[in-house]
Amino acid sequence: MIAALKIVFWILLFIVFYTYIGYGLLLWLLVKIKHLVKGKTAPAELPADEALPTVTFMVCAYNEQDIVDQKMENIHALDYPSDKLSIVWVTDGSSDDTNARLARYPEVEVIFTPERKGKTAALNHGISMIHSDITVMTDANTMVNAEAIREIVRCFQDPQVACVAGEKRVTARHEGQSAAIGEGLYWKYESTLKRLDGELYSAMGAAGELNAIRTHLYRTMPENALLDDFVMSMRMVDQGYRIAYTPKAYAMEYGSADIHEESKRKRRIAAGGLQSVWWLRGMTNPFRHFVVAFQFVSHRVLRWSITPVALLALIPLNIALVIMNAGLPYTIILILQLLFYLAALCGWLLDRQGRKNKLLYVPYYFLFMNVNVFRGMHYLYTHQGGGTWEKAKRG
Repeated sequence: MIAALKIVFWILLFIVFYTYIGYGLLLWLLVKIKHLVKGKTAPAELPADEALPTVTFMVCAYNEQDIVDQKMENIHALDYPSDKLSIVWVTDGSSDDTNARLARYPEVEVIFTPERKGKTAALNHGISMIHSDITVMTDANTMVNAEAIREIVRCFQDPQVACVAGEKRVTARHEGQSAAIGEGLYWKYESTLKRLDGELYSAMGAAGELNAIRTHLYRTMPENALLDDFVMSMRMVDQGYRIAYTPKAYAMEYGSADIHEESKRKRRIAAGGLQSVWWLRGMTNPFRHFVVAFQFVSHRVLRWSITPVALLALIPLNIALVIMNAGLPYTIILILQLLFYLAALCGWLLDRQGRKNKLLYVPYYFLFMNVNVFRGMHYLYTHQGGGTWEKAKRG
């Protein structure tokens, strides 16, 4: 009995370590080996302006009247030939003054239907009416750097690239905004993994804040997709293409207003992750494409499914092994676990008091993310019929 518990314990501990630390270290090592063997790939040269591909800059928006003018100012600052750039807003279901405000900009094409079906339906509707070579997608509340489109087009010089993922950068509107701090730290970690994934073979998904596709490769998605950007981009990897990642094209947005609003996002993302893992389960087959399966399982599948369960199960298993006098290592690990959870509790208490301590906030936010995986399971169960969701308020 005790031997079996030990085996299960070490397997679960390895899964947790590998998901959050081990994969990143292994990925870094594999990329270093690849660079030693093949050398680093030099950035592609951009063609002259007259030879640049046509681009549509598309914004899917629902009731975004307060951000329209700021977003349009940001779009007008983009460094790309105006005769090669089209601007499209898809505003399905918007019931505020979003369309009225967009009417002030004659250069904008507004695609609108009065019924709100969610962002995936808006993407399906919008892209079906776009005929440019490349479609760049971004959220209404994210502001992109002026060089973003040129850097994205640079990545598309590789014919194997079907999708380009830009970098998401999170900032706090107010000093000490804890939700933004946690989200920002997470995205720095995630961006590092995306960069390394892309250097090894392909990034594992693109975020909706800023991504781009070869328009003709888009395939209509089920309207109940919760992570439309991820499913859209990973389907292209499944077709044999790659997702390139470039930190030189980035989108800035404010973090969630508070931890409650951040929880809304995390629940939906966790639910969408579980949904996506099931829909894309064929990509876990190593006999189809070993590297893709390795990256997909390591970076996405474990984090959204097995690892949170393993993390939860480690506590009672560790306690049982200590009670059964399994040995000193298990006592030490239990003490370390308890210290970690104590630090998370202190981080939570400080957050409730409006105080911040990054050292304590990291374990708190880590547990917060994993708890929301379980909440995401309930969210997925109760949101089977559609792709609409309640937006989280930004700071």
